[in-house]
Amino acid sequence: MNPDAAQLWRAPRWALAVLLALLGMLGPFSIDTYIPAFSGIAQAIGATPVQMQQTLSAYLFGFAFMNLFHGALADSFGRRPVVLWGIAVFTVASAGCALSQTIGQLVFFRGLQGLSTGAGIVVSRAVIRDMFPPAQAQKVMSQVTIYFGVAPAVAPIIGGWLFVHADWHSIFWFLTAVGAALWLANFRLLPETLHQTHRQPFNVRNLLQGYWQMASSARFLLLALASGVPFNGMFLYVLAAPEFLGTHLKLAPTEFFWFFVLTIAGIMGGAWTSGRLAGRIAPKNQIKYGFVVMLAVSLANVAANLLFTAQTWWALLPIAVFGFGWSLMVPVVTLLVLDINPDRRGLASSLQAVIGSTANGIVAGVIAPLVMHSTQALAVASLLMMCVGLFAWLFVHSRWPEIGRHVVHHA
Repeated sequence: MNPDAAQLWRAPRWALAVLLALLGMLGPFSIDTYIPAFSGIAQAIGATPVQMQQTLSAYLFGFAFMNLFHGALADSFGRRPVVLWGIAVFTVASAGCALSQTIGQLVFFRGLQGLSTGAGIVVSRAVIRDMFPPAQAQKVMSQVTIYFGVAPAVAPIIGGWLFVHADWHSIFWFLTAVGAALWLANFRLLPETLHQTHRQPFNVRNLLQGYWQMASSARFLLLALASGVPFNGMFLYVLAAPEFLGTHLKLAPTEFFWFFVLTIAGIMGGAWTSGRLAGRIAPKNQIKYGFVVMLAVSLANVAANLLFTAQTWWALLPIAVFGFGWSLMVPVVTLLVLDINPDRRGLASSLQAVIGSTANGIVAGVIAPLVMHSTQALAVASLLMMCVGLFAWLFVHSRWPEIGRHVVHHA
């Protein structure tokens, strides 16, 4: 934690949470805003559904690759310059998407968006731990998750409205405007939270040592899997939304927002509960409750889809409850990851994001196209991805039983 934290941010804690959540919102905005226009973009530029799926994969793999460096750069040069450069590149890439005339150009600029958006997500986590002791950090992480949750609910509504009333280009011009506004807000408001004494030398040897230290830690890798992979049990449905909502549930693009509103309500509810429990119960118990919720609702979802034909009135609810369970446990697991090596929180946040976003990319490019033809296959794939995280946490729990055992009180 930065010893000068009290002087760096004098406004209310929730105001910093809003600023950091806005940074994290670039990611979901980049994905969810244009999903309702998928078929329209494909028709306009002569792309196949598989080629359109590549616009998601390019974004997610670009996101995963550059995350290897965002945290290391932030540990060496500071949090603020990495954020500002990331937002600037995102803004340029969004304009490039708006001006694209072919699927190749769109895939390229989507990849560039992916390379840049991770800066906000990775650095915002490190900023939270720079500024707050553990129990307060969990509260702020939960607040960020709540505000962050607004983005995926609002994004498809905006995207669908822009697509219907203007055209698909307007969606990316909107993202360009969001990027410009966010750059200005962070330029004026975001303090540099990395203390001078905590800066790491930026050279290849030091970087490789940091990567090796993290990547060779079974505890780090398992915790990162426990936080990153279960998200895909829910994210799979976001990626498959055009097929799941449009084909299976027969919703119009302007009705997609029901899915996002319910899911994000679940995420926000879980994050709010997580914040309320901070400092009151042992972190490992909170993680257990989150996995219990996700396991129970995943099994129920598989059974319902095997027994009945999916109907809108019930098919969306399990995904929302899954989101509740995920956001109940993920702020706690994220802080456990960041505190494994306190001197390299940026790097830890980077590698955690790499593991999660690599899984996202595999799901987008491989798993979603394989299973989105069937609601039963979607439900089973969602359950299996949640189980990867569950088994990772159970192994951590048995191998290092002291992790998350004690209630972290306010400092």
